[in-house]
Order: sequence, then structure tokens, then C-alpha cells
Amino acid sequence: MSDTPNKPDSPTRMSDEEALEFAEQVFDRARAGDANMLDRLLESGLTPNLRNHKGDTLLMLAAYHGHQDAVKVLLKHKADPEIRNANGQSPIAGAAFKGDLDVVRILVEGGADVEGASADGRTALMMAAMFNRTAIVDYLIAQGANPNVKDAKGVTPLMAAQTMGATETAEQLARLSV
Repeated sequence: MSDTPNKPDSPTRMSDEEALEFAEQVFDRARAGDANMLDRLLESGLTPNLRNHKGDTLLMLAAYHGHQDAVKVLLKHKADPEIRNANGQSPIAGAAFKGDLDVVRILVEGGADVEGASADGRTALMMAAMFNRTAIVDYLIAQGANPNVKDAKGVTPLMAAQTMGATETAEQLARLSV
């Protein structure tokens, strides 16, 4: 008889079903903005660029739902702010769409490209313009976003704002064109 404790031949592994359930819980933590739990999971080795079935990263979900602390934690752990989801959307475009200037700022400070476009050529500036997000338009332009950029159909931020009836950003962008 040996004095060594019995060790299993291999570590206990999660079943596929358990792994999927765990992953969904992690994505729920990002949606809920649970920065402390995300920090602990990332410290324990969770990949910061984990993606769900829609291609959304943890950073995309935290940014879209306006969770500043979760966004900061994910960026601290090297989450890539340039990963697009299956629809080609970036975290900064999601935050601009939602109108969250603070999250947009955090993403830019964390390395997000202010000119980064989706597959159809839409930028965060276009999203902000379309939905009358004047403060975000000002901020993005101050950070180097091109107010005359065109998407794949040749639409500029001004044209997008006009089409969507976003009168404030349309006026704001028209003043820049003069």
C-alpha cells in the first residue's frame, strides 16, 4: 500500500452541455456588466475574446449594454476592441448606436479605431449621426473620425443622418461641410 493519495488518471472534464451552459453564463455576466466576476474569470485563464453564436465578444456585449467597468476590465485583459460580430459590427459602433459616450471614450482609449468600419462600410460616426448622438459625433470627429467618409453605398454620415431624420446631427455635420 502506498502513502500517495489516489489521483485520477485524467482531470475531470466538463461535458459539452456543461461547457455551453458555462459559456452562456459568462456571456450573461458581460451583458449584466459584472466586472468583478469577469475579472476573476479572466484572471483564471478565460480568453478575453470569447465569442458567442452571433459572433459577439464579451467586450461587444458589455459595450453595447453600457457597462463601463466591465469594458475597462475586458480591455485590461487584452480584449480586442476591433473584433466584429457576425453582422460586422464593432463594439464602438454598438456603443455609438446606443448613445453611450463614456463607453465610446473608454473603447477609443483602449485602442478602438475611430475609423473602423463594418463590412458595409458603416463607421461609429455614421451610427452616431443616424441616431442623433451629437456628443458622440463631436467626440469621434475630435478623435480623427472623417466626417466625409462613405460607406459601401456611397453614403456619408451627413446623408445617413438626413435619411434617418436625425436633424441635430445633420445640422452639426452640415456645418462641418461648409
